[in-house]
Amino acid sequence: MNTANERLPETSIQHIEKRPSKFKWALMIAFPICLFTISLFLGRYSVSPNQVICILGKRLLALPIETFWTDTVETVVIRVRLPRAIMAALIGAGLSMSGASFQGMFQNPLVSPYILGVSAGASFGAATGLILELPAIGIQGMSFLFGLIAVAITYLTAHIYKVTPVLMLVLSGMVVSTFFQAMLSLIKFIADDDEKLPAITFWLMGSLGSIGLQDLGIAAIPIIISMIGLYMVRWKLNVLSMGERESRSLGVNNELFKAIIIVCTTVISSTAVAFCGIIGWVGQVIPHFCRMIVGPDHRVLIPATMLVGAGYLIMIDNLCRLLTATEIPLGILTAVIGAPVFAYLLRKTKGGWN
Repeated sequence: MNTANERLPETSIQHIEKRPSKFKWALMIAFPICLFTISLFLGRYSVSPNQVICILGKRLLALPIETFWTDTVETVVIRVRLPRAIMAALIGAGLSMSGASFQGMFQNPLVSPYILGVSAGASFGAATGLILELPAIGIQGMSFLFGLIAVAITYLTAHIYKVTPVLMLVLSGMVVSTFFQAMLSLIKFIADDDEKLPAITFWLMGSLGSIGLQDLGIAAIPIIISMIGLYMVRWKLNVLSMGERESRSLGVNNELFKAIIIVCTTVISSTAVAFCGIIGWVGQVIPHFCRMIVGPDHRVLIPATMLVGAGYLIMIDNLCRLLTATEIPLGILTAVIGAPVFAYLLRKTKGGWN
C-alpha cells in the first residue's frame, strides 16, 4: 500500500522542510512597515515625513512636541491616511491568510477565499442595503450578515452523514454563489439608473476611500480575532493538505478544524467585503508567491502571507490614490495586476505547491 508521502509527493513532509532565511524574514517584515510609513505622507495633499512623525508622536504617544502644523494636516494624517493604511494592511493580511488556509484545506493552490460564496452573499446584502437606503453601518451590517448566511448555506448543503467532503463544499459554494449572483443581478435590474445603480456598481468595484476611524474600530476586531484563529491552527493545515483519509488516520479531527478554518476565513472575507467591496486576487496571488519563497509548510507560510499580503494591499491602495487624478477602484487594480502575476506564478510553479 502506498504511504501518504508516496501518494502525495507535492504536499509530503519531505517537501515542507524548507525554511526561509533570517534575511528573507527581515525583508518580509520590512515590506509592510516601509509601505505603511510611506503611505502616510503620500497623496495629493502635501504632508512632509517630519510632520507625519511629529503628529503621530504627539497624538498617539503623547510626546511633548510643539505643534507646528495646521489642523488640516493633522486631520489628513490621523483621520484619513492612518485608518486607511491600517485597514489596507488588515484586509491584505486577512485575505492572504484566508487564501493560504483554503488552498491547504482544499489541497488546491488555485482556491480563493471567496470559493464558498461569501463574496456573492455579501454583495447581495450590500446591494439590498443600498436599495433600501440604509445608513452606512446598515449597509455594512447587511453585507456582513449575508456573507455569513451564504457560507452557512454552503456548509449545511455539503454536510452529509456527519462529514463535509471538500468536493461537496466546492460544488455547494458554486451553487450558492450562482444563486446570490442572480439575486444581485435582479437588484441591479430594478435599481434606479440615476443614483442607486451607479452606487451599487461602484461599491462592487471595491475601495478604501471611505474608511475612517469608526470603520476601522468596527472592522479590526473580527479580522484580528479570525487571523489569530488561523494562525493557531496553521500547523494542522500541513496534515489536512495531505488528504482527508491520511489526516484522519493521523488522528486529526477533520470536521472540527475545517469548521474553524471556514468560520475564520468567512468572518475575514465578509468583513472585508462589507467595508471595502470585493477585492479580488489577493487571496490567490500572495499565497502562491509566498509558497515560492518559504515553501509549502503552513507553519511558516501563514505568517509569511500575513506580512506580504499586508504590504501588497497597502502598495495597491497607494497606486489607486496616486496613478490618476480620480481614484481608481481598488478591485480594478488588484485584478489588472493580480491576474497576469498569478498567471506567471502558475506557469513558473506548474500549478504545484513548490
